[in-house]
Amino acid sequence: MTENVVKVLKANAWSVATCADVPNVVPVGFKDVTEEGLLVVGDVMMDTTVKNVLANGKIAVSAYDPKTSEGYQVKGTAVYRTEGPVVDAFREKAMAVFHGAMTVKGALVITPEKVIVTTPGVDNKKEL
Repeated sequence: MTENVVKVLKANAWSVATCADVPNVVPVGFKDVTEEGLLVVGDVMMDTTVKNVLANGKIAVSAYDPKTSEGYQVKGTAVYRTEGPVVDAFREKAMAVFHGAMTVKGALVITPEKVIVTTPGVDNKKEL
């Protein structure tokens, strides 16, 4: 992923889409891009998303900067983790935000396979 893609992903909200028996898209708040280029998402209330990932591992993430319209879609595969450093970090964040009222049940670890430009203009739909 390019530096611009990572910048947009880190600075803006994500929509996460999955599909198995039921198509599903959700906004996520607990998210990050690791130094290795993996996308990680904390699971607070993602029941259908997790079921879909467990069914086929397919996932798409979309993010854009509302000020500039620069945007990207990342398609890849995801695995669901219920323990480990990523889950622990999201649980700490959830405790700080929700003060124990809600917690992170696990995390999606996403391996990007395609990055597609969604920015309006000549590069729209270009695969990076």
